[in-house]
Amino acid sequence: MASPLISFLTGLGSRRVVETVVPARTLSEVVLPPQTRRTLDQALAEVRNHNLIFSHWGLGERHTSGRGLAFNFAGPPGTGKTICAEAIAHALGKKLLVVDYAEAESMWLGETPKNIVAAFRAASEQNAVLFFDEADAIATRRSIGAASAPDRERNLTVNVLLRELETFNGIVIFATNLAANFDRAFERRIRSHVLFEIPGAEERARIWRLQIHPTKTPLAADVDFNQLGERYVATGGDIKNAVIKAAAAAAAEFAPDLGKQIGQRHFESAVEEVLAAKAIMRQSLFDEANGSTPDALNLVMQREGRWRVAILLAVGLSSTAFVAAIAAIGLALFR
Repeated sequence: MASPLISFLTGLGSRRVVETVVPARTLSEVVLPPQTRRTLDQALAEVRNHNLIFSHWGLGERHTSGRGLAFNFAGPPGTGKTICAEAIAHALGKKLLVVDYAEAESMWLGETPKNIVAAFRAASEQNAVLFFDEADAIATRRSIGAASAPDRERNLTVNVLLRELETFNGIVIFATNLAANFDRAFERRIRSHVLFEIPGAEERARIWRLQIHPTKTPLAADVDFNQLGERYVATGGDIKNAVIKAAAAAAAEFAPDLGKQIGQRHFESAVEEVLAAKAIMRQSLFDEANGSTPDALNLVMQREGRWRVAILLAVGLSSTAFVAAIAAIGLALFR
């Protein structure tokens, strides 16, 4: 029976640190580049043969710690990391416990490591796959000579996470867009690293088809998913957003509902909007094309210049106030 703390963390309390997901997606629904698929299949085979290796072949007697299976899914956003975590849990017949680090991270000193421990305990009690999305937020590099309380808290959280990985015998999946931010100590504790890349043209065409309902979605005769896959370099997440945008545009057109169809122009316009939005999000604050991006030294000098102006203004105002006060005192004395 789960402890009161675990019950609180898994949803009976006001904060949900761990969300329990009953997996519905399968690996057949995931389209991946060949190399990523092979690495993922190898990781899944290792999970399925875990009992054979450590119990029947006796390696568990030689290796009493570090027997858990920790996987790192690394790659750009929208490349299928979260879907694959759910699909692996589904393939193993297990629940997926998703750690919400925004909730796990507490404003109270010492509470964040306790939340991490409780998440691992919940995964053990429920025999579930534990999933840390955007894991670089929690597995970040430790600070050397941390002097501030927040730095010490972050270091302690990483230490606790490393310790839990050593003693945990279950399955942990980390997903990150910024694997370079991981603390180096995680390298030896993570059994397999799976790189999720932008899908190729053939995979993209398959993803376009998978986003469409095979019988209910009305498609125009001119729709060519192969052409869309070849023309637009997009992630699975981009394609999903584009399909929904295209459907919304087609549905909004002035015509009877029964006659409405999603055409090639809807898909092209939608994916171009999605990719344009990504380009905007990647824009710098300054316009490099116009040569107006200042270097770091100029930025510092600009900031220092603003501070000098502010200081001079403050000194000037205080001097004026001081002179006015002296004048007032002088007038009072002469009276």
